[in-house]
Amino acid sequence: MVRKGLLIGVGAAVAAGGIGLYAYNVLKNSSAAAVTETPAPKEAPAAAAAAPAPAAPAATTATAASSSSSSSSAASSSKPDLVAAVLKSNASLLNDNERALVAALLDLDQGHLFEGWPEKGTDDAPKRRLLAQLAVLDASYHGGLAAYVRNARQLLADSKEGVNPFEGYVPSVPSGERLDFASPPFMQLEAAGLAEAGGAAFVLVAGGLGERLGYSGIKVALPSECATATPFLGLYIRTILALQARSGTSRKLPLAIMTSDDTHGRTLELLRSNNYFGMEESQVTLIKQEKVACLTDNAAHLALEPTDRYAVQTKPHGHGDVHMLLHSSGLAKAWLAAGFKWVCFFQDTNALVFRGLLAALGVSARHGYDMNSLAVPRKAKEAIGAIAKLSRPSGPEPRELTINVEYNQLDPLLRETISKQGDVNDDTGYSPFPGNINQLVLKLSSYVPQLAATGGVISEFVNPKYKDATKTAFKSSTRLECMMQDYPKALPASARVGFTTINQVWASYSPVKNSPADAAAKFKEGNPTHSATTGELDIYKANVLALHEVAGVQVPSPLQSAVFNGIATELYPRVVLGPAFAPSLADIKTKVAPGSLVLGPGAVLVLDGADITIQGPLKVDGALVIRAAPGARVTVGPMAVSNKGWAWSPLAEGEAASEEERIRGFKVVRTETKELVFDKPGSYTAADPAPAAAPATPAPASSPAPAAAATASTSAGGSPPHSGLSAAAKPFVPTFGAAPAAAAAAPASTSAAASSSSNGSKAAAAAPAPAAAPASTSSSGGGAAAAGAATAVSKSKKKKNKKKRAVAAAAGGSGGGAAAEGEAEEEGGEEGEEEAS
Repeated sequence: MVRKGLLIGVGAAVAAGGIGLYAYNVLKNSSAAAVTETPAPKEAPAAAAAAPAPAAPAATTATAASSSSSSSSAASSSKPDLVAAVLKSNASLLNDNERALVAALLDLDQGHLFEGWPEKGTDDAPKRRLLAQLAVLDASYHGGLAAYVRNARQLLADSKEGVNPFEGYVPSVPSGERLDFASPPFMQLEAAGLAEAGGAAFVLVAGGLGERLGYSGIKVALPSECATATPFLGLYIRTILALQARSGTSRKLPLAIMTSDDTHGRTLELLRSNNYFGMEESQVTLIKQEKVACLTDNAAHLALEPTDRYAVQTKPHGHGDVHMLLHSSGLAKAWLAAGFKWVCFFQDTNALVFRGLLAALGVSARHGYDMNSLAVPRKAKEAIGAIAKLSRPSGPEPRELTINVEYNQLDPLLRETISKQGDVNDDTGYSPFPGNINQLVLKLSSYVPQLAATGGVISEFVNPKYKDATKTAFKSSTRLECMMQDYPKALPASARVGFTTINQVWASYSPVKNSPADAAAKFKEGNPTHSATTGELDIYKANVLALHEVAGVQVPSPLQSAVFNGIATELYPRVVLGPAFAPSLADIKTKVAPGSLVLGPGAVLVLDGADITIQGPLKVDGALVIRAAPGARVTVGPMAVSNKGWAWSPLAEGEAASEEERIRGFKVVRTETKELVFDKPGSYTAADPAPAAAPATPAPASSPAPAAAATASTSAGGSPPHSGLSAAAKPFVPTFGAAPAAAAAAPASTSAAASSSSNGSKAAAAAPAPAAAPASTSSSGGGAAAAGAATAVSKSKKKKNKKKRAVAAAAGGSGGGAAAEGEAEEEGGEEGEEEAS
């Protein structure tokens, strides 16, 4: 956990009450006995970890807390002579807690862990390292390693025998809502969800690296798109901040991020180096997931690392651990006590999730769902989990469940019960069972008591890879796993569980999870590629179609097309609607007047700011970026933008490129950009200039002009624009490739200027342009009007300077509020700004 400098991982949380996972498949008829054998923990008296406690590294705390683990306690009366007989002189290295733990492991037939140890005095340090690791593994699993081994043996036996966990269950289509994007029902439920969002906490499951994608960083640091290069984590935080601002209260919406050993430090660094993307540090909590021991065979012998006899091989336990962590950290309980009603879970690389999440919140409120899964249509037999209602009419515990069923389990289950054809498409062309995408909305008033009853334990499964049909040996080690969407398996029959499907997949789901090679193969098979290429292009598609549906913006026809990394794509105009500008479709409808916007096929449009409205007509045939700081109210009037714009250029084989570019298959070539920046509060109108008026007498030199509030400029090329003025005092400065040096701070300008720069980068005035570029030129004789950009009116000086501004505007002076060249777009960033990790 990171809260005002506080760090708590699984091990530290163990000291607060003993946590972990114990349950195996509760759908089995025999599960009751297993659960009885290993009861759920009582609610931890110190579970309210939201109150600051002394910081401690997770592993260290876990080791110290190991004395309270179940394995150690259970073995406290074991035969100490067995420990001495196996460890011989090494037994004297053990303290009392370690001795009890070793005794328990020996009782579980885990003596191979200590086999062949040299006598005391040789390798004592690595021996102690192994003992410390075993203590952590024991402490971080409910019931300790003894429970882990028992559960593993049961699950492995069931796997070998081919036991069907759904035996006795009959599937049917569950209750839920199926919505067309931007339809009246969608808009109504989105509005209801927006009202509920002020009472929501958010949980990001972000434990993964980008290695599978061909990206060496953490996945949440990957730019969601190249137009602004905003990383996924920044996009999510700014969206939550936009919802917070729209809530109409002073309540700060909390965000918990589940990390792993691989991602924890880098996630924290990404947050710190970007000032938490505008969030207060106290709003963000990191909860770190520990790993579990690997198993070598059906007897559940713990696996040692092949190259280190003093280390147990470990792997992730699965994202189901997030429930246990929210319980053990006390977060869920603290959120409920603070008056929050909902907790929303989302994944690390689906930029479109919030387009559907608000409607799902509205559905949860309407139906009183304890759990609601955001879903997408799925084709029959498509390799994605399906949400189904399972009913067991007979057996020891007749019950109904609405849960995720893996696609390879659903089809045979249907064939055995209600449909000889198995999973087939209905008249919509899709399976009646919607696809699960692991975006969940849970009701806190039922979630917290359920966590207290189970300790956040989620049903486990095992998936060994056998060497042959005898199923007696593994190809490689395996481990127990759990999934966050299996939470309903432990819910009572009275729980209300449903789903919300957005019928247009492109509107809410385009994750980035496949490498370029895998994505190309999926494309050839006719399947969704779920790649960095489509993840970006679908953002533009969703934004353009949202503008089309609610503001009447026409989609250019024909669309541009291209092939990136072997994937043939349609290129919609590259439109980025910043989170502050449009957290909901209703915001688009309010801020973009019908018929006010015309986009060319290659248009680039970035709108970043909460108070930008388009009255138009605005015609974009090139690249236009409008950024408005908080308090800057910008009305875009008649304007035509026609410049060379930006191009999404396919990478040639062997062409030098950054990782971010390689996994997409293109680089963005910024040839010419018109950028309007309004960086001070006030009311502004951005429009093409009216016909030139007769020259007026310049304002007297003794009358100083107002301080600059906006920049209007046209540039050739340039780095990506800032993507955070509307969300943070210090905006994120995106970069690709080598990080440029930070530019010096620009002095405040007291005169308006229309500027153009052939180097394409409007660096701060005090920072020199690149050597290869000719000197940029600026003129005080054009102002915002001559640049075709912004006429600013500062409310605080409106009456006082009315006449002066009129004279200055007519003469091309400073009254328009446009800053001198260089304040709009920087290649290296402003003084004090930091780059994303």
